[in-house]
Amino acid sequence: MNVLMISPGYPAEMPRFTRALARAGARVFGVGDQPQDALPASLAQSLAAYFQAPDLWNEGAIVDLARRIHDREPIHRVECLWEAGMLLAAVVREALRLPGLSREQAVAFRDKEVMKQVLDRAGIRTPRHSRVRTREEARHFARAIGYPVILKPISGAGATDTYPVGDDGELEGALARLGHVDEVSLEEFVEGDEFTFDTISIGGRIAFHNVAWYRPRPLDAKQHEWISPQAICLRRPEAPELSDGVRMGLAVLEAMRFSTGFTHMEWYRKADGEVVFGEIGARPPGARLVDVMNFASDLDLYLGWAEAVVHGRFSQRVERKYNAAVIFKRARGEGRIQRIEGLERLQRHFGPAIAAVELLPIGHPRRDWRHMQISDGYLIVRHPELQATLEIADRVGSELTLHAG
Repeated sequence: MNVLMISPGYPAEMPRFTRALARAGARVFGVGDQPQDALPASLAQSLAAYFQAPDLWNEGAIVDLARRIHDREPIHRVECLWEAGMLLAAVVREALRLPGLSREQAVAFRDKEVMKQVLDRAGIRTPRHSRVRTREEARHFARAIGYPVILKPISGAGATDTYPVGDDGELEGALARLGHVDEVSLEEFVEGDEFTFDTISIGGRIAFHNVAWYRPRPLDAKQHEWISPQAICLRRPEAPELSDGVRMGLAVLEAMRFSTGFTHMEWYRKADGEVVFGEIGARPPGARLVDVMNFASDLDLYLGWAEAVVHGRFSQRVERKYNAAVIFKRARGEGRIQRIEGLERLQRHFGPAIAAVELLPIGHPRRDWRHMQISDGYLIVRHPELQATLEIADRVGSELTLHAG
């Protein structure tokens, strides 16, 4: 199988998926805007060919390039796992008459208002919502549904440019900060715990699924620098308290007519037990959550996804061994990382329960935690018991410190 991979080298997880395609037996043709010599060496070895595009977002030019590749080496699938490129991939698929997510489906996954309208028609509980293009529309709808509300870009990802709004004054401030966005989704603020429902599907059949719990909600973590955000892949996604969310996730995939590949859905559980849809992407989660899933069950989901795409199978046995958590660290101070405190002590105490460590090295400039979810690095921990996993994660959050200056 020949696979055209759009943006094989960016974001950070994309080389892993690209290499997995090659490991699964595909010949991979990469199209991206990075120079070829900027690609990791291990990625370059996985590509049958790479084509640098001067403008990756020029749909006409990318379609023409894809047709030229297709004329020389027949392309069987077009893949892109970067949120920003999902619609581009659909456009190329339709131009080459290939299977996969259509342009109509890609719009439904990218446009939060279209997405929720599809699910409203399917009877799935979504937050009350509206597309707003002007300040007057925003004021009118906010007052109609009542505060608090959430403002977010129509086609955004994660919590970027997402603002909770509690009154008219906060609404005006949020609208001013969103002045660079043409239109936004204004929706009911749902108070509750936030979870994910992540899947690999083959022809509409789920081959693998995962439920992760955000501690705290990403929106809360975006408001306070001192927080060390966590995401916990839960060992028992079949637990009764998660069952309504899982059922909703299955109904969402059916309503969205998703066939083959990775999806990442977010949903809320309110204090009274009601579950409410958040949003869904036709892609894997970012922020290393695929790695956390791998550590939870000793799997390789990069290869699992690639096998699903190339061969229509998922050959790995899923044995849920652990709860696994990623804890993101934000350095104290500004400038370059000067020292790291607490890591050796935590490693001595918890030993193999600390499964991975990826922190910025001494001397590296600290990152902007407002714009990079992985911040200044992370640890992944795991344990068969959930309470023990949470205790280890909280110890990492409170006892591991990166100092910048």
